[in-house]
Amino acid sequence: MAAVGSGGSTAAAGPGAVSAGTLEPGTASAAHRRLKYISLAVLVVQNASLILSIRYARTLPGDRFFATTAVVMAEVLKGLTCLLLLFAQKRGNVKHLVLFLHEAVLVQYVDTLKLAVPSLIYTLQNNLQYVAISNLPAATFQVTYQLKILTTALFSVFMLNRSLSRLQWASLLLLFTGVAIVQAQQAGGGGPRPPDQNPGAGLAAVVASCLSSGFAGVYFEKILKGSSGSVWLRNLQLGLFGTALGLVGLWWAEGTAVARRGFFFGYTPAVWGVVLNQAFGGLLVAVVVKYADNILKGFATSLSIVLSTVASIRLFGFHVDLLFTLGAGLVIGAVYLYSLPRGAAKAIASASASASGPCTHQQPPGQPPPPQLSSHRGDLSTEPFLPKVCVWMCARVCMEDAWAVFAICK
Repeated sequence: MAAVGSGGSTAAAGPGAVSAGTLEPGTASAAHRRLKYISLAVLVVQNASLILSIRYARTLPGDRFFATTAVVMAEVLKGLTCLLLLFAQKRGNVKHLVLFLHEAVLVQYVDTLKLAVPSLIYTLQNNLQYVAISNLPAATFQVTYQLKILTTALFSVFMLNRSLSRLQWASLLLLFTGVAIVQAQQAGGGGPRPPDQNPGAGLAAVVASCLSSGFAGVYFEKILKGSSGSVWLRNLQLGLFGTALGLVGLWWAEGTAVARRGFFFGYTPAVWGVVLNQAFGGLLVAVVVKYADNILKGFATSLSIVLSTVASIRLFGFHVDLLFTLGAGLVIGAVYLYSLPRGAAKAIASASASASGPCTHQQPPGQPPPPQLSSHRGDLSTEPFLPKVCVWMCARVCMEDAWAVFAICK
């Protein structure tokens, strides 16, 4: 077995060990592609399953569980899991773990307190998600929740002084248009609506959730720049604050009812599935997301929208009409376009110029011909960006996915 460092150096642990430097290029790229596909599957399943499971658990007949208790339980399980992972990193040495936590959490209390703000916002966001999904169809929520891309982009511009490309600004406008169309369809009464469902409250909750998600994500990034803490330590600190703040929210919103009926009132296997998904799903994504570039994340979001829509048709009798298809298609296309690298703008501009007429550019005399792309499909992260024809094809596929959903419901 070989230990591979971040700098690419390897240390063999015994005879017969294979280091990263001895791997064939094709083998290394194939393994990396497999990890990317696994990451894509994990991101799609987690994005879609959490929303569908919450919707399913909240619409089951019988006693309805308290959403605030589910938020608290998810934070407790997340914190305990991170504590166990840190314990494993210390090779099971309790003394080393206690000294490490004392130093990281108590001695460096300023860094710990910095996480109180994002933890408060994340706790609020998790509670708002339950309100939104309880009042909106899963597919409508999944599409509308992509507004968090817009809020995150705006907060990153104002708080981190980032600049967005013209393509990204255009995709944000496309995203807002698509969400507005979907909400217009929902307000128009697209399909049967349960009597206890309030679309207005659901829309307000999802917009507030998107605002809190965008601000918390950018603030979290801002305060942790240059921090040396591991992802498990940061999640443990967030879990500690999240549990405490979640208990405060529980006492304020549903304290009397929980005291009378019990903390685990209304819990079923489906509810436990939601709690486990919310607790471990985010940690699992944190592990695999390093293998997923922005394009892969964009595809994962687009596929999860399609998967949620198809599942909503089968599970909840969701009605898909032309207006929803148009809005969802715009959102899917916008998500993909926003995730493209900055070089995509030049590629699309070149594609537009090529489409307008034959290319008249000629190679200057004495200059070597431009290098040709190899026929070998290696790691996408080391290859030039997708050719301009593929850019147009990928964008077209994203739009056609929504039409496929409309065809399925027919």
